[in-house]
Amino acid sequence: MSKSAAFFYTPDFLRYRFGEEHPFNPLRLELTVDLLHDCKLLDPADCLPPRVATADELATFHDPSYIETVRETSLLGYPTAEAAAHDLGTEDNPVFADMHEATAAVVGATLQAGETVMEGKAEHALNLAGGLHHAHRKRASGFCIYNDVAILIHFLRRKYQARVAYVDTDAHHGDGVQWAFYDDPEVLTISLHETGRYLFPGSGYLHELGEGRGYGYAVNVPLEAFTQDASFTECFETVVPTLLRAFEPDVIVSQNGCDGHVWDPLTHLSLTSLSFRRVPEVVHRLAHELAGGRWIALGGGGYDIWRVVPRAWATLWSELSGRPLPPRIPSSWIDRWQPKAPERLPESFDDDADTAPPIPRRREIEEKNRITARAAVENASPLVRGIRGMA
Repeated sequence: MSKSAAFFYTPDFLRYRFGEEHPFNPLRLELTVDLLHDCKLLDPADCLPPRVATADELATFHDPSYIETVRETSLLGYPTAEAAAHDLGTEDNPVFADMHEATAAVVGATLQAGETVMEGKAEHALNLAGGLHHAHRKRASGFCIYNDVAILIHFLRRKYQARVAYVDTDAHHGDGVQWAFYDDPEVLTISLHETGRYLFPGSGYLHELGEGRGYGYAVNVPLEAFTQDASFTECFETVVPTLLRAFEPDVIVSQNGCDGHVWDPLTHLSLTSLSFRRVPEVVHRLAHELAGGRWIALGGGGYDIWRVVPRAWATLWSELSGRPLPPRIPSSWIDRWQPKAPERLPESFDDDADTAPPIPRRREIEEKNRITARAAVENASPLVRGIRGMA
């Protein structure tokens, strides 16, 4: 009998580091894994060592010239004019030593997660270092060098001819994945994110619906700034179950960025632990209802690395593995990390009721989001059902 869930991790993931002052800090992975161990949620048998993706695997999505530029820049350790043409060496995407190898390890783990699920060795698999959804075919973007998500979906399509549903709840639009499959009716991309009016990458609007045979298979729910839990979960549950049931996927891939939390320093959503508990619950249920349990979960954004990311991602693994969280965060974990943390570490996995302060425009925000979610379904759902019925 296969295991319920597989967890892919290696300390080599900590090499994916843009610098001391950069917000994308891999310490969040170490904090999360350490918390899982202290909670006794991670057995040695769960953890599978990932491999490094090959150049051929990277080239299923990325242009070979871009891969070679990343490799050469990694060896040099500083950006060249050629690297700058691919948006390497920018403030968002600084060059760092072993950049190619570190990112290829993330991609390799994501591919292994896909293999593990599709070969029936586990129903679910998690790679918290993955979810690098902004990288494009020929350029880096938004802290993402290689797009492990796009490479995974290409792999699932080519090797298993799978219909793939991609659900992205990062606060930033999953643009790199959307554009990669914008004309593919066998890949449904759904992204719930803060509106691009205020936030990078400035895309993800309702009118982005796909093109050609893929028209209707790109779905976006751009949420108002300061959206809180009730509105977020209402929009999620309005859109995701409806469209996944219409699409009938063979496998679900989820990107689980937790940068929509009210404490996150880079975004303007006002979510709490309630949202980061509810999303994996719904995706888990849909995976068993629609896809034979096949669910590949990835990490993503999250920049309050001390108070938010470890708790959100421990909650995600708890749902994937079917192991309940303890009543409180272990004191051993708090004692170990509090001296290094800039803020007081929470003692519970659940936020207090007053974590997200009242928003004066709450009713207006909720109504705007409600209209957006309904429009997303109205725009996409008939198209998905209609084209599916004609196939």
